Amino acid sequence: MDPENLPVINNYLDTNEPVSSGARVSRMHFYDNQRKVDYVLAYHYRKRGAHPSQGLPGQSLAIVSNGETGKEPPAGGSQDIELGRLDALEEERREQRDEFEHNLMEAGLELEKDLESKSQGSIFVRIHAPWQVLAREAEFLKIKVPTKKMYEIKSEGCIAKKFNEILQKLSSPLKPRVPEHSNNKMKNLSYPFSREKMYLYNIQDKDTFFDNATRSRIVHEILKRTACSRANNTMGINSLIANNIYEAAYPLHDGEYDSPGDDMNDRKLLYQEWARYGVFYKFQPIDLIRKYFGEKIGLYFAWLGLYTSFLIPSSVIGVIVFLYGCATIEEDIPSKEMCDQQNAFTMCPLCDKSCDYWNLSSACGTARASHLFDNPATVFFSIFMALWATMFLENWKRLQMRLGYFWDLTGIEEEEERAQEHSRPEYETKVREKMLKQSDKSVVQKLGTNMTESEDEDDDEDKLSWRDRFPGYLINFVSILFMIALTFSIVFAVIVYRITVAAALSLNKDTRSNVRVTVTATAVIINLVVILILDEIYGAVAKWLTKIEVPKTEQTFEERLILKAFLLKFVNAYSPIFYVAFFKGRFVGRPGSYVYVFNDYRMEECAPGGCLMELCIQLSIIMLGKQLIQNNIFEIGVPKLKKLFRKLKDETEPGETDSAHSKHSEQWDRDYSLEPYTGLTPEYMEMIIQFGFVTLFVASFPLAPVFALLNNVIEVRLDAKKFVTELRRPDAVRTKDIGIWFDILSGIGKFSVISNAFVIAVTSDFIPRLVYQYAYSHNGTLHGFVNHTLSFFNVSQLKEGTQPENSQFDEEVQFCRFKDYREPPWAPNPYEFSKQYWSVLSARLAFVIIFQNLVMFLSVLVDWMIPDIPTDISDQIKKEKGLLVDFFLKEEHEKLKLMDEPAPSRQGGAHHSRRSRAASSAPSSRSQPGSIASSGSQHTNV
Repeated sequence: MDPENLPVINNYLDTNEPVSSGARVSRMHFYDNQRKVDYVLAYHYRKRGAHPSQGLPGQSLAIVSNGETGKEPPAGGSQDIELGRLDALEEERREQRDEFEHNLMEAGLELEKDLESKSQGSIFVRIHAPWQVLAREAEFLKIKVPTKKMYEIKSEGCIAKKFNEILQKLSSPLKPRVPEHSNNKMKNLSYPFSREKMYLYNIQDKDTFFDNATRSRIVHEILKRTACSRANNTMGINSLIANNIYEAAYPLHDGEYDSPGDDMNDRKLLYQEWARYGVFYKFQPIDLIRKYFGEKIGLYFAWLGLYTSFLIPSSVIGVIVFLYGCATIEEDIPSKEMCDQQNAFTMCPLCDKSCDYWNLSSACGTARASHLFDNPATVFFSIFMALWATMFLENWKRLQMRLGYFWDLTGIEEEEERAQEHSRPEYETKVREKMLKQSDKSVVQKLGTNMTESEDEDDDEDKLSWRDRFPGYLINFVSILFMIALTFSIVFAVIVYRITVAAALSLNKDTRSNVRVTVTATAVIINLVVILILDEIYGAVAKWLTKIEVPKTEQTFEERLILKAFLLKFVNAYSPIFYVAFFKGRFVGRPGSYVYVFNDYRMEECAPGGCLMELCIQLSIIMLGKQLIQNNIFEIGVPKLKKLFRKLKDETEPGETDSAHSKHSEQWDRDYSLEPYTGLTPEYMEMIIQFGFVTLFVASFPLAPVFALLNNVIEVRLDAKKFVTELRRPDAVRTKDIGIWFDILSGIGKFSVISNAFVIAVTSDFIPRLVYQYAYSHNGTLHGFVNHTLSFFNVSQLKEGTQPENSQFDEEVQFCRFKDYREPPWAPNPYEFSKQYWSVLSARLAFVIIFQNLVMFLSVLVDWMIPDIPTDISDQIKKEKGLLVDFFLKEEHEKLKLMDEPAPSRQGGAHHSRRSRAASSAPSSRSQPGSIASSGSQHTNV
């Protein structure tokens, strides 16, 4: 249908009687101060031949689609429109917008928009959903709403009840002052909305029966499925935004968060009780977050809050383990032996030519520091953290079920399946290109009919086959392998840097003493910078690769994006740590037969106290640096720079400066200046990577939970402030769980058992000490352990050109020592692996198997002991089903009684019944007469 001949009459507000800003009751309503703005579409227009001076500064022109017999457009406005001759692209976009907006009105929505009165600028299309549309769509979407029936939530047993009351009193100062926390003993029965069962619901005011988040969600569903034939049968607002027909689409915030006065709205309440750093000690108002932002964001903050609270006990235990290491450092026999200068273990040179023989006692500080993290308590802490991860996931499942019960999320599978039916714009475009290649334009017309009427029809011509997707899959596979290889190459480059810089510094006598500290510190900083840069690159690459795959639905797109981004960022963040933990010092060789890189540089060795201390340094710097830099620069600084850039762009935009003052106070204009919401993936990803730092290598860094806790206390308020003050209001999305993130968490938890087992067995000296104490020690102690771990080497067998130059020990040293289990030079098989080596190796493998199976068994036991669904919630769900049946029977019985009454009463009852039914289908009292938004309006085909 041609938009020029659409049967819609637009009502122009008279420019001679402008609506003054003082007459506005609310900045969230149409200019009639009655109809609420449920959604806003924004687009940028540009005219040719018109001048900014032609507009009327200070006056607001608007087109209101209310179906009235409209006035003629004012002369000035008409001239402005006719004078500007739009170019072909702009004219095409205007026609597409006109058709789309007409289709929205056909679906029953009511629109109000500004006139394009200037040479260029931004136009806002305000959308209002009247009661008839809300009722129709709520029934179609099966939205659960509260009924008249309320029931009391079952209380716990006597002891549990007393304990809960005491806990409530103690925690009362920590509770946010929000209405949702005032009464949690009563609950409304909920039932999917039905226009035929209006008598079940307690509808006191139709304008407030559906809250703002639900209203915007309903409008968004209509926007997603409304088609536009002029835009190649494009389906939905997302496609139009992708094609630059519209610039943005968003629901409005509930007013200002920092407005003066006592007037309170949900946004202001969230800011005062949740989104300020001054309330960091308070619990989160999860119910209010869910009410304002929807279930998906509510579940994220509930998960983040539980994760942060679970870090408290792990932080306490981690500090105790660290303090135990500090307290027992003086009693550690191996470190005492290393620091004892009388033993005077003469060690082999650390490099060729320039390095001299050295005394093991010079590494006393490193050995003492290693004991802080390499002690028997770390083994206990590793087992504790593996069980901690299991308990955290089990408690999250229980909390998720509890929230699902209170938020009425049970049984939303049908709605989720339906939501997945909406195709992404890129998918539609790809299918359209396929059809153009296969046939002529008639097939394209058939495609539009299929997508509009039956998106899920199994027609091979109207969907992408594996042959169409194969190039994308191939590019994905090759690209991911390349990115992983790139990460490993950078790790190897840093290794080469360490080896070469260490060799260069060893040539200078002044820098020779601080070689290890200098090389380790600079290499870790390089690793940190590279990780931060590659994190941003890999995020963009993962998004590009997912787009190449052309997933059909938004949910499929999000899941594939998450998997790719997590894989790349996991490898990027942990590959340097894995190298230090499991590979460094394993391929060095031995004196006289070292392994060389580029034929000149020896592979780097671990410090005399082992690699665990270096692993701790690497882990702590990367973890802390990543958190601090990402929080302070990426999450705070970058959004502020973007906001400043947008502000400067708006101020310098010609044609808009004269209207800035008049638009300044409108809520849709304020929200338009905010950053668009792009999803929860960055927030989840940051926390998942942190969860890996806390669990995967906790044996080497028991203080990781402490730093994670301190970060998360800030992170909760940082994310809260971002959502409340810096982002446009997201669309409310109903979901029953956190999706694929739970599977990733579970996988990390299981993998952490294996990684910690190998850290304890391979990286630390726990197993060699245990083997020596119980198999080789004469008195069952660790006396002589250091000597036991050092092998002998005859210095006369050093290769020519590798001997130390100008050595102080040149005439005295006959044998030097190196850390390994090898036969001495005088043995029949000199320098072969000794029996002790094989004993320690078998003990290490046995420990890994025993540790892994023990922890896995305990984890399964914890999983079995903690039911996924709390008993009280399970009982309440059963009770609610019974109450719902009784409530239905009671209401039906009352209806039958009214029908069986004598004639006069029956007539009155029929009149009452007719009036009730009319209430469900009659236009809203705030709708204008003759509105297109009627119950008989055509429903947009899907």
